[in-house]
Amino acid sequence: MKNGKKWGLLFLVLVALTVFAVVSQSENFSFAQFQDTLKHSSPGWMLAAAVSMAGFIFFEGMAILCILRVFGYQKGFGRGFLYSAADIYFSSITPSATGGQPASAYFMMKDEIPGAVVTISLVANMIMYTLALLTVGTAGMALRHELFFHFHLPSRIFIALGYVILWGLAIAFCMLIVKPRILERICLFFLRLGKKIRLIKNESQKRKAVYHAMKEYRQCAAVMADHKFIFVMAFLFNLLQRISQITVTFFVYLAIGGKVKTAIDIWFVQGFVAVGTYSVPIPGGMGVADYLLLDGLGNFMEEAGAVNLELISRGLSFYVCMAVSAFTVFLGMFCIMKKKRGSKK
Repeated sequence: MKNGKKWGLLFLVLVALTVFAVVSQSENFSFAQFQDTLKHSSPGWMLAAAVSMAGFIFFEGMAILCILRVFGYQKGFGRGFLYSAADIYFSSITPSATGGQPASAYFMMKDEIPGAVVTISLVANMIMYTLALLTVGTAGMALRHELFFHFHLPSRIFIALGYVILWGLAIAFCMLIVKPRILERICLFFLRLGKKIRLIKNESQKRKAVYHAMKEYRQCAAVMADHKFIFVMAFLFNLLQRISQITVTFFVYLAIGGKVKTAIDIWFVQGFVAVGTYSVPIPGGMGVADYLLLDGLGNFMEEAGAVNLELISRGLSFYVCMAVSAFTVFLGMFCIMKKKRGSKK
């Protein structure tokens, strides 16, 4: 609980600093002008942006559900939305998104899905999640490479580093499925480390548990090897998830009166930004994502307009998305506690 409060406080501090840094980028920016931009924006396009934001949560949930079905676990859309929301919310408030997968796993295991199935399903989804983002970034390089060179040098370095990190993650996650022995060695390493620093007792008993869990994990990996089509489905859902997130900025730009031709270029700019945010292990890429997007938007509009677009689109695609995810997670926790109380009566 204390750690949760610390991460929550850190998150709020980062939000305040990020907003301050963004509005400071333009001498002509004013909150009155920002409110006027919102007031005169197109409700239809803003609604499309909100739906696109919700798609970011929905499509990840669909990817997880289609992987689970390979193992015979048929869960409804609502459960998939919850698994995804847990991942997104805790990824947003923890460094390097370290809290997302454990939070998603918690709800999956509460639904009586075995740990080995949960682990391999989330690893497989992370592979497809990473490859989907790389696909978007590669498409940007192939179709609008000139936009990459419109970024200033520091931004180009962030984006290039993001590509390197994403490829490294994709290869590492693939190895965890193709070579389960690697995951076993990692688990045993941390087991030995825990014993050495006296955090873990009964090391031999826990070692047996690791071997048992890895046996189940290998069986799950074999099942997935016989259903290769599931990787294609999971990839397509993750690609739709990435497209949904990036398209928020596209719709917001149209909502404030932008032209479609320029909006398409801005869509590719946002794709580069999504890659670049992985270059720094900050919760939600806060600060980095804002800096990169402002830099990219500077080629299409004046500073004040770029700040308005950045604040609105980032507010929807990240902060509102996180709020929706948080509400979903707390609703999920409430249902679990209610179920526990009911079982005790």
